[in-house]
Amino acid sequence: MSSTKKNWPKLPLGIRFLIAAHSMSVDAFSRNDGSAVNRRLMNLFDPKASPSRKPDNGVVSSDIVVDTTRKLWFRLYSNTTTAGKMFIPIVVYFHGGGFAYMAANSMSYDDLCKRLAREIPAVVVSVNYRLSPEHRYPSQYEDGFDVLKFIDNPDFEGFSAFGNTDTSSNKAFFIAGDSAGGNLAHHVALKACQHQFSRLKLRGVIALQPFFGGEERTESELKLAGAPLISVKRTDWMWKAFLPHGYNRDHQVVNVFGPNSVDISDLPFPPTLVFIGGFDPLQDWQRKYVEGLNKSGKHVYKIEYPNAIHGFYAFPQLPDTSLLMAEIKNFVLKQLDQ
Repeated sequence: MSSTKKNWPKLPLGIRFLIAAHSMSVDAFSRNDGSAVNRRLMNLFDPKASPSRKPDNGVVSSDIVVDTTRKLWFRLYSNTTTAGKMFIPIVVYFHGGGFAYMAANSMSYDDLCKRLAREIPAVVVSVNYRLSPEHRYPSQYEDGFDVLKFIDNPDFEGFSAFGNTDTSSNKAFFIAGDSAGGNLAHHVALKACQHQFSRLKLRGVIALQPFFGGEERTESELKLAGAPLISVKRTDWMWKAFLPHGYNRDHQVVNVFGPNSVDISDLPFPPTLVFIGGFDPLQDWQRKYVEGLNKSGKHVYKIEYPNAIHGFYAFPQLPDTSLLMAEIKNFVLKQLDQ
């Protein structure tokens, strides 16, 4: 039995309006067969923020180009109040949007990354990866890992320019992301934990309601089929637009601990923090992810918010958002103390 609106948590009118506008634009400007998105019209519903050299509540930002040929870049955030302090961690962040929507400079993600930089505090690297369906798997994972290699290069002086991270050969970094970005965080971390970096050291993964799936229909997908912001119909479309032609949702990058999964038991995969919302249709897949990490012998921490919808962290006025920020900070500090 699918959910009805009267079952959903009460949300402020402004948030309900933003969710409705985003949902309408996704449905209206995406071709049903997963072959195209009308970017020009979609951008009208995805306002962008410019980088700011002038501190915004203590945070400055700038855009760094990695590869002009594929328009790969990232937005670099730094907390000016930490200038001169040592051992400020780096958080490499991947935005959500089903691999097909949003960007590193989308206003909601600009605000979120500023808050991460301010409250952890941290240097935040928000990756603007290529989008599907124009660029299908593995484009997004390649972009993410190439950004890691770019910031690991000693020639990159972006961190020292801010003067707020250590200059040792072991810069602690975390890979984080929400929704599709949480999926990216897992897979990029999987590659990163097997790579020998010259000056970076991976300390953890932070997955906010990560986007996983499979051919099976889970109880939460059936119960919350019509939930706010993300529905089974939309997630099916996103996987169709993302995966190479001929593959289904049991592909190893979708169903990470499913029938085609890769055994990670012997890999040095880092501790992982996973956030789950009680009104998120993806929650059962997220619990399967936590269970899979546990069975693989990895350290994983699960935080659940019973009344949270998918993407709640985009709305700072929701109480659970502040709780999430505090949990992220605690996790980062705990891993730095290890």
